Amino acid sequence: MTDRLCTVLLYSDDPQVRDRMRMAVGTRPAPGLQIEFVEASTYAETIRLVDDYEIDLLLLDGEASPGGGIGIARQVKDDRDDAPPTCLVIARAADRWLAAYAEVDATLVHPLDPVTTGGTVAELLRTHAPA
Repeated sequence: MTDRLCTVLLYSDDPQVRDRMRMAVGTRPAPGLQIEFVEASTYAETIRLVDDYEIDLLLLDGEASPGGGIGIARQVKDDRDDAPPTCLVIARAADRWLAAYAEVDATLVHPLDPVTTGGTVAELLRTHAPA
């Protein structure tokens, strides 16, 4: 069996946060899944990448500035019928209500735990796999 190659878009204005996200997910978060990463550091760049490429999952920094992952998640869900699954990384568990407003599929809390992060990403990719 060959691995399914999935493209995960990492969004944060902070390159160190993107690095931590990439390291927490890893290139093989579960058997049968291989990840390639695309990165964006601005709101506009993220929207352009979603429009121009086959993105399988958005992993968004809810603390990014000036355009946060919450706004991107909401815009993508509002604008696209085929929106990829979205996971929002938040600073506090209490911010989950914001994630619910943005209609994200999952949340993770900083600092990212690799086991939880990889499991969440794998579950989202499997649940939302193209038929």
